[in-house]
Amino acid sequence: MPMDAASLPALQVLLSEVSTRNPFYGRKLAAVGCSGIPASPDDFIRRFPFTTKAELVADQLAHPPFGSNLTFPLPTYTRCHQTSGTTGEPLRWLDTPDSWNVMVRDWTEVLRRAGVVSGDRVLFAFSFGPFLGFWLAFDAAQALGCLCFAGGGMSSAQRARVLVENGCSVLCCTPTYALHLAEVLQREKLDASRCRVRTLVVAGEPGGSLPATRQRLSEAWNGARIFDHHGMTEVGPVTYEHPQHPYHLVLLRHSFFAEVIHPVTTESVLPGEPGELVLTTLLRTASPVIRYRTGDLVMCTSERLHGDAETVFQGGIMGRVDDMRIIRGVNIYPSAIEEHIRAVIGSAEYRVTCSRAHALHELSIEVEAGSSDARRLEERLQTNLALRVPVTPVSLGSLPRFDLKARRWRNL
Repeated sequence: MPMDAASLPALQVLLSEVSTRNPFYGRKLAAVGCSGIPASPDDFIRRFPFTTKAELVADQLAHPPFGSNLTFPLPTYTRCHQTSGTTGEPLRWLDTPDSWNVMVRDWTEVLRRAGVVSGDRVLFAFSFGPFLGFWLAFDAAQALGCLCFAGGGMSSAQRARVLVENGCSVLCCTPTYALHLAEVLQREKLDASRCRVRTLVVAGEPGGSLPATRQRLSEAWNGARIFDHHGMTEVGPVTYEHPQHPYHLVLLRHSFFAEVIHPVTTESVLPGEPGELVLTTLLRTASPVIRYRTGDLVMCTSERLHGDAETVFQGGIMGRVDDMRIIRGVNIYPSAIEEHIRAVIGSAEYRVTCSRAHALHELSIEVEAGSSDARRLEERLQTNLALRVPVTPVSLGSLPRFDLKARRWRNL
């Protein structure tokens, strides 16, 4: 389903600038005979082609090191970030100060919706690597007047001490790492009464919009509010959590023209039907994307929020198009498996193995839990998925931990 026409003027300005000044899109649009400014959203969808990550990767290989998706002269760019590489070849992404400030303003909106205010003390518990991550959030929190703590280059034990000793009220990290850091607080025997965290801003994984994972996070952090958000290096911050509906994400509509399509037919889907999110960046003109197939699965509706119609994704990011596994005829998404695991074993670590036996794919799970919990999980999966998934208990601490996006699924 395409979004409404409110963003059409910004879209027209973007396309007017990009078609003449951006080498990547100049060639791409000319190759399909796409010229002129769209007169309506339907005209835009009908005539302008999709952009895929594979195209952008190929462009950077052909025009190293940054590719040709640059609307302005190279000396005007001041930031270089990189995708995490969890779904393929990493991409370098450049921004001018203007484009960076657009995204900082969007992240400021995310933090405001989370209830973050001037005077809050915020720990950013991640490595501060080349990916966009929470770099924007750090700048946005500073702009709000928060006292910001960078957790890069620290062990988990060091981050836990920074959190407690400095009275941090907000923690920004992935859902997986938030669960791990709560374990570290206990292991290090830090005084839980001194922990003042009231809000967790999580991103990078679907867990922030999964009921069981949210419950475990809140319990692990003494009832702290869990606030979900999602974004991508290629587009910047995209959504924030609906204030009245914690399992729904709201699109930052002023920054995006959004569509939801069937991932195979590419036709627009009806409201309430799942599909792939397609985004056009309206304000990040320095390195834009036009009709970018994000690979994120969402289910979209329009709801009223503070008197305005908003684009809302029910259940947050439901998964990735390329993450779905077909196991003996059953469509399985990692987020669905995590929901069942968290409901049974809480914050314990786990690993899922997808293997092939007799031409069929099979799943098996290892969990850091006792044998009784492993049996309960097997029974729950059998009941809810009509699928037998062997669950093996393993010793505490034997499975990998992750500071960033967890990679719990492996193929054999």
